[in-house]
Amino acid sequence: MRFLVLLLAAASLHADVGDSAPGGFTIKIVTPIQTAPDVVYQRFISVGDWWNPQHTYSRDAHNLSIEPKVNGCFCEKLPNGGGVRHLQIVYLDPNKAIRLVGGLGPFQAMAVNGVMTIELAPANGATKFSLTYNVGGYFEKGLDTVAPMADGMLKEQVARLKSFIETGSPVPAAK
Repeated sequence: MRFLVLLLAAASLHADVGDSAPGGFTIKIVTPIQTAPDVVYQRFISVGDWWNPQHTYSRDAHNLSIEPKVNGCFCEKLPNGGGVRHLQIVYLDPNKAIRLVGGLGPFQAMAVNGVMTIELAPANGATKFSLTYNVGGYFEKGLDTVAPMADGMLKEQVARLKSFIETGSPVPAAK
């Protein structure tokens, strides 16, 4: 049931694999969030409150953190003093835009790199939330084969962020 709820919420987002080829892909997700950009920004950087723990190495989203500064880390604590740097901030305009570089999840083990840009814009009392993730490099089976999985994972995360901000729960309500 929970999976169906997440699928329905993700389906309501405007998202698509913008382009896809063996050497890379672009994912673009745009959705309105019913609050001001500064609130969206603060909740976004509180990643451990809304990220799906199934998409972490530790299986605990509260081990995730985003350090909101240039060269800041989107990191995860692991047991015994270990850790993972998922992405690194290379551009930061608080309440407006964040650009991060790196490979999420399985992309870390591939010869690829990604650039994720989050943009926040006021829109009729709400926020237009835009996420673009460009991934390029080499993967023997072609990056176009994994683009749909990355798209699904990111749609789920954005649906969880939207739900967390609008309802207080990262799990979207059934429609």
